Amino acid sequence: MKFLVAIFLSAQLCLFSGALLAQQSNNFNNSPYNFDNSPNNFNNSPNNFNNSPNNFNNSPNNFNANNGVYDNRGNRIGYETQSPSGVTNIFDNNGNRIGYSPVGSR
Repeated sequence: MKFLVAIFLSAQLCLFSGALLAQQSNNFNNSPYNFDNSPNNFNNSPNNFNNSPNNFNNSPNNFNANNGVYDNRGNRIGYETQSPSGVTNIFDNNGNRIGYSPVGSR
């Protein structure tokens, strides 16, 4: 009896997780596997000087910069840059890529 209950619960878990996956948007344009969104693309890389915190436009020391990203308390947590393909990359103050916004999702 315990074995049948375990099989039943396993089957329910598989069906439930499959239903959750089916509800997600599977648009390849928004996927991190799309090369336009990939950190392996040089336009999205912190090694690109346009995305580097060493570029004065991205520096937290530049008080005239308008590309800062802030938390709910008003503390600057990073900056955003836009690649030539239109992807908006979000970097922390150390230059680590922490997120992106695909083309057309803003």
